[in-house]
Amino acid sequence: MNKHTPGARLTFDFALLLCFLCNTYVTAAPPQNLPVVSDKHIQLRGNYLNSKRTFESTKAGHVAFLGGSITEMNGYRPMVMEFLKKSFPDTSFQFTNAGISSTCSNTGAFRTNRDVLSQGPVDLFFVEFAVNDDQDAGHSEAAAIRGMEGIIAQIRRHNPSADIVMIHFVNPSMLETIQNKQKPLSSSSHEQVARHYQVSTVDLASEVARLIQAKQLTWEQFGGTHPAPFGNAICAAMIEKLLTKAWQESGEPVKHPMPANSLDPHSFIKGHFIDIKNAKLESDWSIEVPEWEDIPGGKRSRFTSIPMLTANKAGAELVLDFKGTALGVFVVAGPDAGILEVSIDDGPFQPFDLYHHYSKGLHYPRTVVFHSELKPGKHQARIRVSKKTSSTGHAARIMSFVGN
Repeated sequence: MNKHTPGARLTFDFALLLCFLCNTYVTAAPPQNLPVVSDKHIQLRGNYLNSKRTFESTKAGHVAFLGGSITEMNGYRPMVMEFLKKSFPDTSFQFTNAGISSTCSNTGAFRTNRDVLSQGPVDLFFVEFAVNDDQDAGHSEAAAIRGMEGIIAQIRRHNPSADIVMIHFVNPSMLETIQNKQKPLSSSSHEQVARHYQVSTVDLASEVARLIQAKQLTWEQFGGTHPAPFGNAICAAMIEKLLTKAWQESGEPVKHPMPANSLDPHSFIKGHFIDIKNAKLESDWSIEVPEWEDIPGGKRSRFTSIPMLTANKAGAELVLDFKGTALGVFVVAGPDAGILEVSIDDGPFQPFDLYHHYSKGLHYPRTVVFHSELKPGKHQARIRVSKKTSSTGHAARIMSFVGN
């Protein structure tokens, strides 16, 4: 989304609405007259014979997709699923759709275990968060690296034979950056992780820019931030080209080596959720399913039946004992979202605003990281709702604490 143009914002909101409400972007047959994708923005790294051998020898395979709304929607993901089923007709696939709209790579790192690894070792893994790290989270280079590295490291630690493909999708502001001969911060940060772990990448964003410059594609044909079937088919074609080439290489399957050191020592390589029941509630907090029908603002059904750690009054306070180097919260933040003040190990209280620029009309899922560079070991956090607010209220609705 072009952050500077109201019209682009309107287009994004409309596309987002279509994605959430319709979620039906797949046609019975693939779009026709697609432009020919080049090799220029397909980076093959490492050996992809592990997945091929597993699919052929065991006649089974676990393929997982992790990302935001572009993954959650019926777009490139089912197209790739169909390609895999046609490529290995005798294989019974387990497909995991771990896309959650609006979520960034940091949230992805904290939920990798729950949403992906809990389903069993992954043989082939697809991940995309470039758009969400850009327009939703607005991450710095460090934050984008810490999230994506956390995801990749967890997948590989769980199964060293896991083959991984990272995809860089695109929004208008990222496209404009590429057209100005620069690299978007989010995708270039993720690319650093890919190089460090020898993960192949499909830079759809740069390929779309190339095709538009060559007058072989328009942004309208592509379909926008949430691509139309035509745009998703271009992405699927790039993935097919990558995997077809990789699977034609000779050699023996080998476990993927892990780097001796993390790219960033504070990456969320041990990212996980911390149960809200672990908190000691001192005043004005409760664990309940919010009375959503009485709360203004749009809601997404995937969150409306979840018991949440909830407070609505300034001064509400709790204490949480935890281990690790990071702490934050995974929340839904709506028009009444408040500010949390957090003290770690009796340090000074620091404010963290839960309200997001998309919270005005929507209870928006987001991870707010309080601290990510703590010393390893045991810690205690004191969390209270601030008297200050940048919204219409002081609400905190926490689905989970997050740690590393």
